Amino acid sequence: MDEKRYTFENEDYKHAYRHTASHILAQAVKRLYPGTKLAIGPAIDDGFYYDFDSETVFTPEVLEALEAEMRKICKEKLPVERFELSRAEALALMKDEPYKAELIENLPEGEAISFYRQGEFTDLCAGPHMDNTGRIKGNALKLLNVTGAYWRGDAKNKMLQRIYGTCFQSKDELDAYLARVEEAKRRDHRKLGRELDLFMIADEGPGFPFFLPKGMVLRNELLDFWRKLHRARGYQEISTPIILNAELWHRSGHWDHYKDNMYFTKIDEADYAVKPMNCPGGMLAYKRRPWSYKDLPLRVAELGLVHRHELSGALHGLMRVRCFTQDDAHIFMTPEQIPPEIIGVIEKIMYIYDVFGFSYHVELSTRPDGFMGEIETWNAAERALEDALITKGVPYKINPGDGAFYGPKIDFHLTDSLGRTWQCGTIQLDFQMPERFVLEYTGPDGEKHRPAMLHTAALGSIERFFAILTEHYAGAFPLWLAPVQAIVLPITDRVDAYVHGVAKTLEEQGLRVETDLRNEKIGYKIREAQLQKIPYMLVSGDKEAEAGTVSVRSLREGDQGAVALEAFIERAKREVREKG
Repeated sequence: MDEKRYTFENEDYKHAYRHTASHILAQAVKRLYPGTKLAIGPAIDDGFYYDFDSETVFTPEVLEALEAEMRKICKEKLPVERFELSRAEALALMKDEPYKAELIENLPEGEAISFYRQGEFTDLCAGPHMDNTGRIKGNALKLLNVTGAYWRGDAKNKMLQRIYGTCFQSKDELDAYLARVEEAKRRDHRKLGRELDLFMIADEGPGFPFFLPKGMVLRNELLDFWRKLHRARGYQEISTPIILNAELWHRSGHWDHYKDNMYFTKIDEADYAVKPMNCPGGMLAYKRRPWSYKDLPLRVAELGLVHRHELSGALHGLMRVRCFTQDDAHIFMTPEQIPPEIIGVIEKIMYIYDVFGFSYHVELSTRPDGFMGEIETWNAAERALEDALITKGVPYKINPGDGAFYGPKIDFHLTDSLGRTWQCGTIQLDFQMPERFVLEYTGPDGEKHRPAMLHTAALGSIERFFAILTEHYAGAFPLWLAPVQAIVLPITDRVDAYVHGVAKTLEEQGLRVETDLRNEKIGYKIREAQLQKIPYMLVSGDKEAEAGTVSVRSLREGDQGAVALEAFIERAKREVREKG
């Protein structure tokens, strides 16, 4: 027997377990607040939720009472029974549940209408579920919070109350999850962005971030690292316009496949679009002149600002915004150059993630519905990507149907310090764009040929990667990225001149430094610097000033004792070089 069949390692089992918990929640609500009307209650990645229309406001005290009732229902070990009804019978059963009746009315004719019953509670549901409520561990469930949610996600409909909860197979697993949630709150990049003065999003521009001086230091260090890496690997950098005419977007296929996510404008009575992607501009840059096979592979990189229309409810700090900088790179190549170029990009992305200490897994995303081009071309592109992964020895899994509309792709999903995964790096093999834009090169036979093309990104969205780094490091960035690398703290104003001299010397050596000359106790200044996550605090008193030293306190390692200023500078510069 498969030992994982009845554990959360089995996704189907986990889904049924948590779906059953959502029904137990709904049953508890109907027991305690019988006038409540039921909407929907699915299992989700981290637990479950259920939407309710109730005159009762679900306060924290109400959630506690519901939790207690849910545990009681678990102890009752009520059998969970599935049954089907005709449309008329289903509507009769749900005559007092208007939201359920609406769902039934919208079901296709002839489709089976299934219900699940547990004790006195019955719910319209496709399932599946556990066979009885006792399968759910009452001491391993928790109701987390309540939010508003429009019925069917439409702002024209009534606002309902959505109760979120989670459940596990043991209390230890629940406790570990709740600890991770609290840690995630502590690391939330929106909170740290405010506290460390890194970025802001104003009411005047929802989804359009402002980077503040300290955030710009971090951002520019990140981009400098990106630029040096790409220059060393033979990439040339370009910049393409933010607004281009509608004909271009028809030609690229974005008008047919992506226009709902785009912004539009008119210029001289003609239709234009704000670019959601950098690729079409890259095509035009390639077409500016003739190319020979001797010029290929041509590696071109762009840090391009793109705009995409996101629904307001989907916006989330820097993770989901309406404008962001994409670290795009495009490689134009001959068919023979495809395998080594794919491998080169794989190595580049792996190196970048290693620098930041991220683990990751890889997925090969294949042909989606609504794809452009011929199936034979897609099959060849998918084989090329898969062969490169095999050659490089990179473990991967297939993600069916999740490719871009113009080509299959390799996606890198990195794992942060909280165990969360983020899709950032991508490698997309494209034969469609070169065809649509009639890209050419002259081959050794003197004839015109169509190049193949790779679309690649290592960081993905700079804004999103910035947020991931902020949460990964909890704002305590490694020295090379830290907006302020050291702060010099005088114990007494008698050494202010010495402190100024130390700060000037550090700045001359390329280090980012501040001073704190306020008339406050040194312990207070140290605590303030720690809250600002400054990697090094250099404490200076009369003794240090006389000896030409600084007393070093590391944010990560604590008190380091007094060292010569030159020795500290060499240590800090080495740490920056090594990306420590």
